[in-house]
Amino acid sequence: MHDKLQPLPGALFAMPDLHVVELAGRDATTFAQAQFINDLNGLQPGHWQWSGWLTPKGRTVALFAVASWSDDRIWLLLPDLDPSGLAEALRRFVFRSKVAVTVRDDLVVGGAFAKPERAERNRFVEHDGVAEFDLGTPEMPRLLRVGCPAPAVDDAALQRWRMFDLEHGLPRLGPDQSGQWTPQQLSLERIRGFSVKKGCYPGQEIVARTHFLGKAKRGLALLESDRAIAPGAEVTGDARAVGTVVASAGQDGRHLSLAVMPLDREATPLSVGDSPVGERPLREGLAR
Repeated sequence: MHDKLQPLPGALFAMPDLHVVELAGRDATTFAQAQFINDLNGLQPGHWQWSGWLTPKGRTVALFAVASWSDDRIWLLLPDLDPSGLAEALRRFVFRSKVAVTVRDDLVVGGAFAKPERAERNRFVEHDGVAEFDLGTPEMPRLLRVGCPAPAVDDAALQRWRMFDLEHGLPRLGPDQSGQWTPQQLSLERIRGFSVKKGCYPGQEIVARTHFLGKAKRGLALLESDRAIAPGAEVTGDARAVGTVVASAGQDGRHLSLAVMPLDREATPLSVGDSPVGERPLREGLAR
């Protein structure tokens, strides 16, 4: 086995919409445990999990991967949203905790549709300053490399990456959808993205009440159309509103959207505006 992660000829492409926010200091893990929706107590160094941050009313501000380097160093791999805005918001809750919240603009992020060399499932590996993460499935391998030399820009590959996320039920929340939805409405249980058993965190009471009282009425549905659909668009069925699009992506005439829809609903033809949409089953495989 080589000491360095080997190059992926022609495969690695730039991921400009994914940023690294670092929590560093004696209280890094304690701070993250108190703020984020998943339980870090079982997360060992060298491993990662999906998580997020909520408003006090239980609405999802941001979704990200939490990677533990050690008790005093954690990375947040944040897609789509402004990392400076998230870092500044988190700093308001530091108070006397010994933790620094920093946007790691020095770290270049690249992705590839290739089998990771060393990372596997939720275990990430660092060699020669480059961290490798497994973001794929056995049927469709994908990897991230953080801290790599600047890769080429490939808009088609980037759009394909986003479509993969949506197909597997990973919401890509842009600024207009931040703070709109509860974890249950985003079906984050599918990717093991939140805990109902850990201690307090912002919005925890609402998340726990919804879970234990069985009051989750809506969740994600995957829709396919032949034209682009903007997040925030209304999904209609039988001439009435039945859902809202939260994320979308597409290429080559195929467009996918994730929409928050009633869990218990009749099968009726769906449309967005004057465009018909078809519902597709969500794939498994991104749960960590």
